[in-house]
Amino acid sequence: MKNRRVKQAVVLLSGGLDSATVLYLAKAKGYLCRCLIFDYGQIHKKEIRQAKRIAKAAGCAYKILKIKFPWKGSALLDRKIKIPEKINRGIPATYVPSRNIIFLSFAASFAETVGAESIFMGAHAQDYSGYPDCRREFFSAFSKMVKAGTYGGFSIRVPLLYKNKSQIILMGKRLGVPFELTWSCYRGGKAPCTRCDSCYYRAKGFKEARLVDALIK
Repeated sequence: MKNRRVKQAVVLLSGGLDSATVLYLAKAKGYLCRCLIFDYGQIHKKEIRQAKRIAKAAGCAYKILKIKFPWKGSALLDRKIKIPEKINRGIPATYVPSRNIIFLSFAASFAETVGAESIFMGAHAQDYSGYPDCRREFFSAFSKMVKAGTYGGFSIRVPLLYKNKSQIILMGKRLGVPFELTWSCYRGGKAPCTRCDSCYYRAKGFKEARLVDALIK
């Protein structure tokens, strides 16, 4: 009997519930997953620690890639810029210019090197209004660029793109995602701040899914 080739995937893992759900989804689809975790100079490092814990809980190898945005330009990188505590129209202060372009470019190089078939990322619909690199048009264009500029033959997969937070949470529940290990808050305290927009969307998602968030005491 011939041995079937194990299909591999690179999963961008941030420590949040979206990327954790994508990791468990890729595993459920039979991929051998390699997690790519970015230390990009973000003010709090808790999301990195949580990403490592999630990868270990999933039984997946992980690599932490340290890069730097020396020009900052985001509340996630610069303490002088205040993290917003309500949802506003326009460009959010938490937007990191071109972050997904940079992250996916590193992931493409990694995928091509290890022979991965797919790159998985947890971008989704609720990020559309403020983050231009979370739109369908962006991923379509990036996929064409990768196809033209590499020998890899891999695909960019964003399976949560048209789902809202409650749908993602329900999917993660079915997949057995350890939500208690995930971290969504833009601040790195002992408990979520409950005031930033990321905390707002997480709380709203759990409420709509009729589930209890283990991080909220």
